[in-house]
Amino acid sequence: MKTNTIKPLFLCFLSLLSFLSYAQQDFQGKAYYQSKTTMDMSNFGGGQMSEERKKMIAQRMKSMLEKTYILSFNKTESIYKEEETLEAPGQDGGRFRGMMSSFTGGDQYKNVKTQEFLQDQEFFGKQFLIKDSLPQLQWVMGSETKQIGQYMCFKATATKVSTDFDFTRFRRPPNRNNNKSQDSSAGKDVKNEEEKPKEIEIVAWYTMQIPVNQGPGEYWGLPGLILEINSGRTTILCSKIVLNPDEKTKIKAPSKGKEVTKEEYNAIVKKKTEEMRENFRRGGGPGRGNRRG
Repeated sequence: MKTNTIKPLFLCFLSLLSFLSYAQQDFQGKAYYQSKTTMDMSNFGGGQMSEERKKMIAQRMKSMLEKTYILSFNKTESIYKEEETLEAPGQDGGRFRGMMSSFTGGDQYKNVKTQEFLQDQEFFGKQFLIKDSLPQLQWVMGSETKQIGQYMCFKATATKVSTDFDFTRFRRPPNRNNNKSQDSSAGKDVKNEEEKPKEIEIVAWYTMQIPVNQGPGEYWGLPGLILEINSGRTTILCSKIVLNPDEKTKIKAPSKGKEVTKEEYNAIVKKKTEEMRENFRRGGGPGRGNRRG
């Protein structure tokens, strides 16, 4: 028998054993993920900010863009939470950190049986409960494989329209000192560029050795646990898996906050972002001005 035939047969056999092992009623697992997002600082501040200032802001944001999450899952449900950490003594940027936290996702609950998605989200002091159906990605599964820890993973790809918050929106239009017509034209160009929908390719690596349709964040829908996601400037990589831990985690759906759909919540964020951007362009900075909404 050829080697290229033995490998798929072995993986199928391994997946069958895994499925039988995880068929027990009380099966549960925990997956730990490291999430890292990079930022393009080239347009930050509309080209009017010094490189030294950009580096300082990038360094301050580093700890906010590199986080550890824990995905607790069973056969049908999961809850994805940021791991709680203590801030280092003397860490600065309280107001800036508070603003950033408003754009960080809260606990996310997924139920693949009922197709339910819930997210506990605080946004500028207001508590929301995002309630919607699970996002549907059209995965294209390939034959490419790679090893992540002790797990053999398969590659899958999909595309989605990005709704992620972009801090380059807080930039003043160029040619600020030129005439009004030039300012108006520049402002329109910036606005059109920002409002144009952007498609992002998602690359996922999943293992059939853990046959659950779960993954980090909003990602799911593959015939095995997703161990790695590459989406735009964000990479999420699984660093540890604990199966059937001695101490079980109660997977409880969030229930507090004003109930909104994902679309409604995005509209609220967009409105507030526009207000903050206008304040920034007027020289007030993102932390001043209108605090409504």
